[in-house]
This record gives sequence, C-alpha cells and structure tokens, in this order.
Amino acid sequence: MTPTPLFDLSGKTAIVTGGANGIGLASAQMLADYGAAVVVADLDLADAQAASDEIRSAGGRALAVDCDVTDDADRQRLVERAVAEFGGVHVLVNNAGGGGAGRESPDDITVEQFASVFRLNVFSAWRLSQLCAPHMREAGYGSIVNITSMASVNRSPAISAYASSKAALNHMTANLAFDYGPHVRVNAVGPGAVRTGALESVLTPEVEAKMLEHTPLERLGEPGDIAAAVLYFAAPASSWTSGQTLFVNGGGVQTLD
Repeated sequence: MTPTPLFDLSGKTAIVTGGANGIGLASAQMLADYGAAVVVADLDLADAQAASDEIRSAGGRALAVDCDVTDDADRQRLVERAVAEFGGVHVLVNNAGGGGAGRESPDDITVEQFASVFRLNVFSAWRLSQLCAPHMREAGYGSIVNITSMASVNRSPAISAYASSKAALNHMTANLAFDYGPHVRVNAVGPGAVRTGALESVLTPEVEAKMLEHTPLERLGEPGDIAAAVLYFAAPASSWTSGQTLFVNGGGVQTLD
C-alpha cells in the first residue's frame, strides 16, 4: 500500500496498549500498514509477540513489550523501550481497558473495585500521555488517541464504574488537548458493539438482532472499523482536530433495553 501524505505515518512510532487482540491488534496492524513502527504493548507477552511477528511478516516494523498499564514501572519501561528501539514516540493509542460491564451493581462491588476500573481506564491513559508528550513535543508531531466507549453516554444498569470511567476519559481528552497543544493532538474513539472475542463470547442471534434494532447501518462493528478511526486521528489528515470524541457505532445504539 502506498499511502497518500494525509495518512502517511512513515518515520513515526506508535505505541498501542492492549495491542495483541481485538481493537488494539487491528489498530496496530493498520498503523503499521500506513508506515508507522508499532510497539505492541500487552499484559500477555506471548500474545504481543505473536501480533508483532504478524506485523513484521507483512513487511512492517514492530516490537512486543509486556506491560501492565496500571503499574508505573511498566509504563515507564514501555516508553523507554519505544524510544530506544525506534528513536521516539509520535502516536499513543490508549486502548488497554476493561471493567465489569453489566456486573457492577452497587449492591455487589466495593469501593476498591470501583477505583480499580478508574486506575485501568483513566489513570493509565493520563500517565502514559504524560510520559509520551515530551517525546512528541521534541519531535514536533504527536497524536494521543484514547479508546473510550458508547457506554460513556449510554444509560444502563450495573455498569456505573466502567461507564463513568469512560465518561471521564472523554472529558479528560478534551482538557488534555489544551494542555498538550499545539504540537500534540488528543482525541478519543468511542466504539459501539464490535465483534471482538469478548462480545462473541456472549453474542447470540437474538442478542445481535436486539442490538441492531436501533442501528441504521444494520450490522455490528468490526475491529477494523475502529482502527480506521484511530488511523485518522493518528495521521496528518486530522492535523486540525483535537479534543474530540468520535463515536463509531453504525449510527445507532447497541443496547439490549
């Protein structure tokens, strides 16, 4: 593939957390396809290595790094490895995250469990942004892409920790755009229901049909749909876009109520 200048990431280095599977893997592969050297960071080193091997076999450049994004020593080591291997950091995709979606009834979870969701989804993204921004400023090019969720704006039961953490991520994105501009852009991508392993484990024809009742494009998302939005924010095409959250959801809301 020969990218146009608007999407050319040649000479750029991208870190993708949670990059070994699902949306993270699709994003890492797409960024590599458009020229970036990609650091695939994941809690599971074997999975990260498999992902980076796949990128290299396709002609790209990649490095696998094991990283617990809630551990500050791991976060610092991740950025240091990226700089040592590829000479800088230009793109950060804060994809690693999680929570007990649908299992967060306030009758059942503790304050510590609630806080742990924020440490994973919000604090890790903030800290990695803090670590990467100086390298981006030095390079004169930077894009931070936070992966949020439609849960950040939907209203559903038993999801208060995850949903509020993603809402915080949306607002943090808008505010960090002021802190890190003009050389570093900060944006977010909010996926709707995407066919990842996690969704497929609970998806039935009946559940899918219910999700599509209010989805104008009449299909669930694929990881590549989200990766395309990540590419837009990472690339020069979005050079005048910062502080934004782009919801990629087929035009609708895939909830069961």
